[in-house]
Amino acid sequence: MKKITLKTVMAICCISTIFSFIACERKTEPKQELPSVYVFSNENILPVTSVKNQSKSGTCWSFATISFLESELLREGKGEYDLSEMYPVYYSYLSKAVKKVRRHGNSAASQGGQAHDVLNVIRKYGIVPESVYSGIPAGDSIHNHGKMSNNLKEYLQSILNEKQVPENWLDSYKQYLDAHLGVPPQNFEYGGTAYTPLEFAQSLINVDDYVELTSYGCYPFYEKIILEIPDNWSNDLYYNLPLDEFMSVIDNALENGYTIMWDGDVSEKGFSHKNCIAIAPVEQVENLFSAIREEYNVDDDLRQKTFDSHETTDDHLMHLVGTSADSNNKKYYVIKNSWGTNRNQCGGFLNMSEAFVRLKTVAIMVNKKAIPENIAEKLGIKTK
Repeated sequence: MKKITLKTVMAICCISTIFSFIACERKTEPKQELPSVYVFSNENILPVTSVKNQSKSGTCWSFATISFLESELLREGKGEYDLSEMYPVYYSYLSKAVKKVRRHGNSAASQGGQAHDVLNVIRKYGIVPESVYSGIPAGDSIHNHGKMSNNLKEYLQSILNEKQVPENWLDSYKQYLDAHLGVPPQNFEYGGTAYTPLEFAQSLINVDDYVELTSYGCYPFYEKIILEIPDNWSNDLYYNLPLDEFMSVIDNALENGYTIMWDGDVSEKGFSHKNCIAIAPVEQVENLFSAIREEYNVDDDLRQKTFDSHETTDDHLMHLVGTSADSNNKKYYVIKNSWGTNRNQCGGFLNMSEAFVRLKTVAIMVNKKAIPENIAEKLGIKTK
């Protein structure tokens, strides 16, 4: 597995069918031709590991966060790792199930999740390499969680329908996960050294180095808040910033060699993975990409409006790895997706306009050291 520089893969970004994603899943849309201005050149692309494929699973949150952590290991000079995405998925399923039963069904326990779910698993259970735990059952070649997710949902509902919750219900739930994802290893060997998952994680990752940030005026700025989105089932805390400062964190991170875990809305017509582009057009017209469209001038009020109206929803997590520019020298942000390399001509990457990022980003995760000092001070975050 080699580092991807994107010197060539982002050069050609004009292609046909659009894919739109809702909760990490995709659907096809009509073919379109992009004007030549939508040919991108790289400005600043940071080292990343290879593009993975979540296939038929709603686990973008784990793929994006693992990709982010792998880039962190590259940045820190610890080497190139291929970490298991399904290891955090397995243990998150268990935690979500317990929470849902304790809350009498009033909690999410589906395939979705957030970046902090990965860190919470690493903190408690560690992490393992992909070679040790792929989460793909014997005889299968891809992740396919539809049947498993439905069966787990039905099982939990049957437990909730009981007058009294059976004492051993979680054992049966765990056995079902074991059958479909495999039993996570308790010990393994990697690079000639024996590890437990916790020992392996502690040799690589300090989960306390990372924080999540958001930007919505319904919450107090410069404070930790519970972001009220369905997949924040654990009620983890996010730092809340005004939009301009939120964007300055993104820019400062990239300028100083830090990538970003990105969480946002990709259900709009302006998002086209197949065409390697995402924009926030004022007019939602047919053949959207047949001409250059005026984009929104995004401020805090517009962000809040679209959040409250559910026009902006928490659909998909990806890995923000750099910046690019179109032929008019307009700034874009480069995103690494987790839908394989053959879904577009950009090798699985795409370009998000600044307006799209300002409007459709729900939250990010960054290394605390990537936050500008003046903003970190306002948040009470120690970066040194």
